[in-house]
Amino acid sequence: MFMKMRKMRIFCLLLLVLGEAWSHVTPRPNFVLLMADDLGIGDPGCYGNKTLRTPNIDRLAGGGVKLTQHLAAAPLCTPSRAAFLTGRYPIRSGMAAQNQVGVFIFSASSGGLPPSEITFAKLLKSQGYTTALIGKWHLGTNCHNSSDFCHHPLSHGFDYFHGIPVTNLRDCKPGEGSVFTTAFRLLVFIPLQVLALALLTLAGLRWLGLFRVPPALIFSLLFLAALVLGLLLCFLHFFRPLNCFLMRNHDITQQPMSYDNLTQRLTADAVRFIQRDKSMRVNHIPVLVKFGRFEHSFFSLSGQILDVLDELKLANNTLIYFSSDQGAHVEEVTVKGELHGGSNGIYKGGKATNWEGGIRVPGILRWPGVIQAGLELDAPTSNMDLFPTVANLAGAPLPEDRIIDGRDLMPLLLGQSQRSDHEFLFHYCNFYLNATWLSFGTSIWKAFFFTPKFSPEGANGCFATHVCFCHGHSITHHDPPLLFDISQDPRETDPLTPTSEPRFWEILEVMQQAAAHHTRTLQDVPDQLSPGNIIWKPWLQMCCSWSGLSCQCDREKEEGRGISPRGKKNQGL
Repeated sequence: MFMKMRKMRIFCLLLLVLGEAWSHVTPRPNFVLLMADDLGIGDPGCYGNKTLRTPNIDRLAGGGVKLTQHLAAAPLCTPSRAAFLTGRYPIRSGMAAQNQVGVFIFSASSGGLPPSEITFAKLLKSQGYTTALIGKWHLGTNCHNSSDFCHHPLSHGFDYFHGIPVTNLRDCKPGEGSVFTTAFRLLVFIPLQVLALALLTLAGLRWLGLFRVPPALIFSLLFLAALVLGLLLCFLHFFRPLNCFLMRNHDITQQPMSYDNLTQRLTADAVRFIQRDKSMRVNHIPVLVKFGRFEHSFFSLSGQILDVLDELKLANNTLIYFSSDQGAHVEEVTVKGELHGGSNGIYKGGKATNWEGGIRVPGILRWPGVIQAGLELDAPTSNMDLFPTVANLAGAPLPEDRIIDGRDLMPLLLGQSQRSDHEFLFHYCNFYLNATWLSFGTSIWKAFFFTPKFSPEGANGCFATHVCFCHGHSITHHDPPLLFDISQDPRETDPLTPTSEPRFWEILEVMQQAAAHHTRTLQDVPDQLSPGNIIWKPWLQMCCSWSGLSCQCDREKEEGRGISPRGKKNQGL
């Protein structure tokens, strides 16, 4: 039982990759990669939470290594997941937005992870692994029509997919409110007020005889008001069925998505996938599950995976990774005023910011008999590091035609190195270089070129807009940059000055030179999150069947329970 039940928005990603488990020299491990969505570093018990019990996560940490400075490559879902899968900063693949919207919102958007990108699923597949992703994808689906699936998981190296292709906003749950409140106010309510004021003014002028109002003008204004109101009603009616649905491979299985036993359904599918491929000695890669609150089902997911690995005697040959795509969403407040965002512990800010609360996430790895149990490592690491780590363990050569920003974690995990291989890390707020990080000696320096303006003033987030933005009036530029020694000031409350830090200018010069060098390595690529790529396109809309001018079906219960390793329909479909 929980000492205190606290509602949160969480997604758990379980990547299952299965393949030939033995090479000619040493065993190649199976991989189970679990990634939560919006899980703050202050949420798990093993990271200091005293009010919530997380026994299975704590069990995982007790049997492996706990990383205390594990950093997400981006503070938002879409770019962070792109970096995790490719081992590259999202700006290199065009998955960093140049506008305010930094993630995909509609299922019928044309942007997504480019087919030219190499994911670790593709590398593992080339080495004989069978791969599955169960849970949240959020990296695009189609390009030109509703069935080309150019951005779909099956086009990026996964043999099997069961989950949510886009995201899981509160709008997907009836009665939970909307994340579009600010947009409604700007695009609907204010225009309606302006139109109403114009109509009242014209009516008053006509009644006073001061102005002859053409009937066509009155009709035009009324038509515009009706159009704006009609578009709002259509959006409210259609958003959930058109964007909140479950897929199995290329087929929609539930539209709109039902939250009844959702966690249990996806967990059971992950367990079946492991059990089915046990005889093949295969390796596992992704499963994603989204929760509306912290419940027993969330903890049971990781527990059931651990149990089935033990039962099948696969635990000693399986590397398990657990993390979050970014920090907790501190601005996530329900219509009832309840905080659902989770905890980032002592750290400032949260999701969508590069303050430590937005990018410092849980990081746990377990491989019995290989990685020392109960170890805690303070060396800074990145979620991009999983790409080269998994590739090297599987015997897959790293791509030579592109820059891989991640570093192999195994020397650090095996005690062969005491320092991070990252001398510098670069933190982007969407497309814009927000901060640079430097590891030197015992210090970890972090320089901010700009910071978001929290609202209301003195708050720990951007509550007025539900999320912080990355440019324009939403930020404050800093010249010279704000400099922090994270090793001494993890809360980022006391920026250094030339008086408090004698090497102030020297440190900044080194970091700015590193940032300039990094920028020169970037190539121009199409912006996958441009307005033209994220806007809803009717010809890309997926729909299982039209019913009452909406998409509705529920095939979850009808489908067979077998899993095709090649992403084809089951016999029961």
